[in-house]
Amino acid sequence: MAEELARWAADLEPEAGDLALAQRALVDTLAVTLAARDDDLVRIASGLPDAARWAAVGHVLDFDDLHMESTTHISVVCVPAALAVGGGARAYLAGAGVMARLGMALGWSHYASGWHATCTAGAPAAAVAAAVGIGLPAEKIANAIALSVPAAGGVQRAFGSSAKSLQVGFAADAGVRAARLAAAGATADPTALDAWLGLMGGSPDRVETSGPAVPGGLAIKMFPCCYALQRPISALREGLPAAVEPGEVTAIEVRTPAGTVQPLIHHRPRTGLQGKFSLEYAVSAALLDPHPGFGSFTDQAVNRPEAQRLARLVTIDETPGGDWLLAGDVEITVTRDGGDRFTVRQELPPGSPGRPPSKEDMEAKIADCGADVPALLDGVDWGIARGILSGCLPAR
Repeated sequence: MAEELARWAADLEPEAGDLALAQRALVDTLAVTLAARDDDLVRIASGLPDAARWAAVGHVLDFDDLHMESTTHISVVCVPAALAVGGGARAYLAGAGVMARLGMALGWSHYASGWHATCTAGAPAAAVAAAVGIGLPAEKIANAIALSVPAAGGVQRAFGSSAKSLQVGFAADAGVRAARLAAAGATADPTALDAWLGLMGGSPDRVETSGPAVPGGLAIKMFPCCYALQRPISALREGLPAAVEPGEVTAIEVRTPAGTVQPLIHHRPRTGLQGKFSLEYAVSAALLDPHPGFGSFTDQAVNRPEAQRLARLVTIDETPGGDWLLAGDVEITVTRDGGDRFTVRQELPPGSPGRPPSKEDMEAKIADCGADVPALLDGVDWGIARGILSGCLPAR
């Protein structure tokens, strides 16, 4: 499979739609990375190599894009890996395409068992992005993939801590390291990827190299938290009458397929990072805040007495099944004093491939990432992007 994916990557000739996706991914990834410039992780990660540092900081706010079919954060791995070696859109797309296909080959059962697919599929994908960026032939791309296999790991228990974004950084760095070793002449057995896939419970039969570079496209987040929370938040924001005051709420019932809450492991969060993986808190923030943004996912915001009160009112009815984060739909019933009940439902949140973000949506998101960010990213290309990251997130 490594040889098949390497040949696909080496031969990739992006079409107009692929290049448009790559440009949007570049701008979105840079914006959410710049939004985290003041996060403590910048200091923590300052001694890491470029790809690791940029990927970790880009992921710490959990505002970066997602490939739905593979449940992987593609761009925060593949953009830094490509930029770290001076690569551009084609290198990114090669890595992104491999990451999507590997993630789909691993399947939902891999994610549902607790693996962080962004890291497991991410290390080989970063190796491809870096190898194509360097200009390696297919044989050496396959070697790079195999050399990345020992680092292809990451677990969901990291969610809600610095470890989540750091392990994404480790995946990006492992791929760049593997590509540079392959370029220097290191050899590896390409069948290591097939063996690894079997150990991880995946199937090479699911790999299909036809179609667009990134099959299914990418979902853009509108709220800075786990993708599993995008739908519940937007359902309440779009469907609940404005007349419902948070102080009047006495019960909140959430009904959703079990698979859609897989990453939501914090039920009584006490930190902003934990709040990004808490359905109970996300519902509270959607009721309390005009727009659940960066300010909603701080330690102080999570510990607001009213947010904690509302979170305790949430009951979750997990219906059987669900093999991706947007399986079925979410139904939320809010009860207020006097017994009035209001029910909202949603299948696709804004920003999902089925409800792609508008130009205005993207502009608003970029503006939220910092007053200077729109000007910094105006007309940005892959060559400029490397300089922006190097200047804003310097190594120690």
